[in-house]
Amino acid sequence: MKFASEFRDPKAAKALLAEIAKVADQIGATKEKPVHIMEVCGGHTHSIFRYGLDKLVHEGVEFIHGPGCPVCVLPRARVDECIEIAEREGVIFTTFGDAMRVPGTKKSLLQAKADGADIRMVYSPLDALELARRNPAREVVFFGLGFETTTPSTALAIQQAAREGLGNFSVFCNHITVPEPIKALLDDPHMCLDGFIGPGHVSMVIGIHPYDFIAQDYGKPIAVAGFEPLDLLQSVLMVLGQIAEGRAEVENQYARVVPEHGNPVSLAAIDDVYETRPSFEWRGLGEIDKSGLRIRAQYEAYDAEEKFGIGYAAGKREVEEAEGCACGQVMTGRMKPVECPQFGRGCTPEMPLGALMVSSEGACAAYWQYGGARAVEAAE
Repeated sequence: MKFASEFRDPKAAKALLAEIAKVADQIGATKEKPVHIMEVCGGHTHSIFRYGLDKLVHEGVEFIHGPGCPVCVLPRARVDECIEIAEREGVIFTTFGDAMRVPGTKKSLLQAKADGADIRMVYSPLDALELARRNPAREVVFFGLGFETTTPSTALAIQQAAREGLGNFSVFCNHITVPEPIKALLDDPHMCLDGFIGPGHVSMVIGIHPYDFIAQDYGKPIAVAGFEPLDLLQSVLMVLGQIAEGRAEVENQYARVVPEHGNPVSLAAIDDVYETRPSFEWRGLGEIDKSGLRIRAQYEAYDAEEKFGIGYAAGKREVEEAEGCACGQVMTGRMKPVECPQFGRGCTPEMPLGALMVSSEGACAAYWQYGGARAVEAAE
């Protein structure tokens, strides 16, 4: 298949749904005792709700929404530090649009911009580089945010800045990695997970073998999936098929895009520019060992943490969640967005308490945008 429409074919979807129901019945999955499958990626969550897959699949299959939204898992302390950098004299702070409305303890980047800080939305770190070239008297800071998907582009921008000797460009590095939080969830005795739908975009960079531990050490099946409805239905069938056959493997449903061993050019750039942090704080999960990246010493001139003496370079800040915010419970699968007492009441896209309501990959945003009657009922 070559075109998106082929991955949305109703006849093919019905056939997959019938196969899912057959295997679900075979393994004894019911509404009361469902198979819990976590879609790690927030993009998958949005696809599931956009196409109503949660309502179409067998009642014995329950989707658990994982922490695969980098904006959502960013702790409020890091948002506060972004604002602190942005409000310094002479700074142009640049960021992807997703992060603009995420609330810190007092305000968001969008509110800081309204208060006078020079904060600009960009589509790529290369846009920030160009701003640095055009404004040699200003310090241009790029908010390096995201999983392995966006990490290579930031690395390439730092390499380019080093080649050009752009001394007024730096990156506030908040890049994080996917496998470690999955391990943290699997180690949590309160979590009940039977299988995983693995992230497609991340796997384009890192390949499928970083997930081997899920099958080998924990005996859980995982299928790396694409983002169209047939992709997701097929990946659910693959996970259920492994359970039915007593297998636990890493399977690649998205093989048309995801290479087994990842992208060597991207991996080389990441290895050159970054090293693993001892630990990094995740919203809802706390500090997770070796789950974040920091800029290597050879590129220290482009590290905003070192340049401004902020972030982990200045010592970790302890910041509590906003009162009533249940982002942590939602991201770890302990609660569905509509079960949060603030959903649609104290937390809306216009006035969010947490990042999950404003991020384009946030679970709460997915429920609000595509939940229909469920979202309306929760708001009333």
